[in-house]
Amino acid sequence: MTTHLRFSHTTRAHSFNTAAAQYAANRPSYPPVLFTTLEDLAARPLKGAQVIDVGAGTGIATTLLHARGADVIAVEPGEGMAAEFRRAHPDIPLVRGTGDALPLASASADFLTYAQSWHWTNPAHSLPEAFRVLRPGGALALWWNTSALDVPWIAAQAQRIDQYFEDAHPTEEGTATKTEVGTATKTEEGTATKTPKDTESRRRTAGFLTERAFKGAPEPPPHTHRVVRWSRQVPVDTHLANIGSHSAFLILGEEGTDAFLAEERTRLLETFPDGRVEEVYDVLVIVATRS
Repeated sequence: MTTHLRFSHTTRAHSFNTAAAQYAANRPSYPPVLFTTLEDLAARPLKGAQVIDVGAGTGIATTLLHARGADVIAVEPGEGMAAEFRRAHPDIPLVRGTGDALPLASASADFLTYAQSWHWTNPAHSLPEAFRVLRPGGALALWWNTSALDVPWIAAQAQRIDQYFEDAHPTEEGTATKTEVGTATKTEEGTATKTPKDTESRRRTAGFLTERAFKGAPEPPPHTHRVVRWSRQVPVDTHLANIGSHSAFLILGEEGTDAFLAEERTRLLETFPDGRVEEVYDVLVIVATRS
């Protein structure tokens, strides 16, 4: 069963502003092959391109785009996230705004990117806005790190997270609360599927999530997608801080989640006695090109 937190979409989106430094320090980055894949799907290079990175947050993706030679402008609605971005990346321009009403001129960008952020927009507004700002032939690129749920320990942890929210924090309707780090392969918007067991299942999951990305848009654009797998090794405490930086945990606060995370730490050390966790991700990247 998939449901949403009893807190509003806006409340969840703004929760990151109180934890911007935690987000920047602990969230996963993205592998170089992702940007090669993006260039392949868009049939154009990032080097020298005018890129608008929307929902830039603390700049995790923005800095990688900049390193590929793109001329990047960041767009970020949140005050706390924008402050952390400016502190860490003073040489990259940032403007405050949202994907639903971009503060940018028409036909001014070669790429419009949303790293882990498209789901906070309303595609009925954000898709027309994206195509307004893109130049002809420009590419709208969306991507998300999603947990690789065919890895046994990751699937088991995801199930514990879902069970925790279901048992301890039911919604007002009495149904279970799913988080963006739970058993479903999904983005924070709450799109879910069953745990993928093999490559073909993961391929079907990616196709389902791709179609969901444009739900509510006047007309879904022609688009393509790929899935890129990668991993990182981090200390147990970094992994737990990563989990704690997701909106469901941030809204509940330390008092509501400390006991769960402490128990999770014990479980993780049983699996990873050296104290280093290998997080495995499938990055779903979707590209739609303006005609």
